[in-house]
Amino acid sequence: MAFDAGKFLKTPDLESFDNLKKEELVLLAKHLKLVFKVSMRKQIIKNLVIDKLVDAEILGEEALELKVENVDAFKLKQLELEHELKLKQAETGNEGKVGNGKKEKEDELELKELKMERKRLEMEKLKIEMVKEESNTKVQSKSDYFDAAKNIRLVPRFCEKTVDKYFPQFEKIAR
Repeated sequence: MAFDAGKFLKTPDLESFDNLKKEELVLLAKHLKLVFKVSMRKQIIKNLVIDKLVDAEILGEEALELKVENVDAFKLKQLELEHELKLKQAETGNEGKVGNGKKEKEDELELKELKMERKRLEMEKLKIEMVKEESNTKVQSKSDYFDAAKNIRLVPRFCEKTVDKYFPQFEKIAR
């Protein structure tokens, strides 16, 4: 059963909209004459369609709940770690001078562990960025390297009887 964008717009349903596949979302976006690229991620196309449908009052405001903003997992984890760090600092501030040395050492150790975890996450992010850059640079033009198979026609035919003619011909072509 093929997806019909016009039919969907006549009887819109949030549940069926949420279950649409990327191809169906693309058809719906084209029907709504939205500016987008097919190479965009499904969620981005879905967000564009939701905005258009809510603006046109085809779907109600509750459709905005289906929109998912792209939150970087790294940033989320970093915020969690910073929050934990603030909580630990507040705890140690409340204890003040009453806390014993052992508790302070444990807190310092935990603080160091949190910092190490943060650095580890930063390293992972850098690795991911490097992999993305590598994949972008792997697509290079073929003129960057010499392909001997394509240039074999430039090498003169070798004949044992005329060896003294072969080398000057080869040198001439090599220049």
